[in-house]
Amino acid sequence: MRLLITGGCGFLGSNLAAEALRRGWELRVFDNLSRVGAQRNRQWLEGLGDFHFVAGDVADAAAVERCVGEWAPEAIFHLAGQVAMTSSLRDPRRDFLTNAQGSLNVLEAVRRLAPSCAVLYSSTNKVYGDLEQFDYETTGQRYRCVQRPEGFDEHTPLDFQSPYGCSKGSADQYMLDYARMFGLRTLVFRHSSMYGGRQFATADQGWIGWFCSEAQALARGERRELSIAGNGLQVRDVLHADDMVALYFKACERLDVVAGQAFNIGGGMANSLSLLELFQHLEQALQVKLPVQHGPVRHSDQKVFVADLTKARALLDWQPQVSTEAGLAAMLAWTQGLEASA
Repeated sequence: MRLLITGGCGFLGSNLAAEALRRGWELRVFDNLSRVGAQRNRQWLEGLGDFHFVAGDVADAAAVERCVGEWAPEAIFHLAGQVAMTSSLRDPRRDFLTNAQGSLNVLEAVRRLAPSCAVLYSSTNKVYGDLEQFDYETTGQRYRCVQRPEGFDEHTPLDFQSPYGCSKGSADQYMLDYARMFGLRTLVFRHSSMYGGRQFATADQGWIGWFCSEAQALARGERRELSIAGNGLQVRDVLHADDMVALYFKACERLDVVAGQAFNIGGGMANSLSLLELFQHLEQALQVKLPVQHGPVRHSDQKVFVADLTKARALLDWQPQVSTEAGLAAMLAWTQGLEASA
């Protein structure tokens, strides 16, 4: 298969590109290399096999059209995006150009030049807003949603909040509408938290990797405490990169069944964590006490988001295989390796 990955040198993209190379697919990677670690991921991929790299920005419609027109891909994993809510507040225009305009550029290029090409889009749980219409209770070291104890399904009302929520939500809906109006084979994954190798986490994005790195720095005596937003009871379900890769390639096999639909994707309730529970795990793994400084709650933060995976199990025949314990052990090894190579 001829595969194009936008944002192919990012965390998701590089993991998916590596699997495509392993499978012997023809691969083209489109990336502007603006993300932390993107250049390192490109070099890593170059050591795995042959592919064509295109330096470009999805906000540039001409560059996107040129790439799609020349390559005529059979599938596009559209992952290029501005991924941090905090960055969207600092620069809403850039956020819009990347996420909303960039996604429309991809869709228009496919509609005009490669209408049989499938487009799998990396959306976000942030399309559901802060979910404050639900009730929450405190259970142990976490929040619990009273009305959705097993997680949120795809019937949860959309509620775009923050520039990031608006830009990603717009792209999410354009993907579904281009399936309805133009017959494109699009698919939307509303991702919860993901983590794993090739992720160069920052304070704004990639919280599992970020706190693994921060906890290891504290264990080495380089930090005095961890800083978090809110009380630490916030819950997310976490999905390891290996499971994310399996999802995208499984979806390619089932496009005739699932095209034009959206799926909530995460680790599910079995792989859910609050910040405080993560810290407890890191304390045990690293044999260190992690003092925590609490700051203000972030704008539009969700107390709980856990994906209800019922639809993904039924239609994609997919569910997470990597346990939180195994995934966190691998993540600690990855972040330790980053420190050693710095």
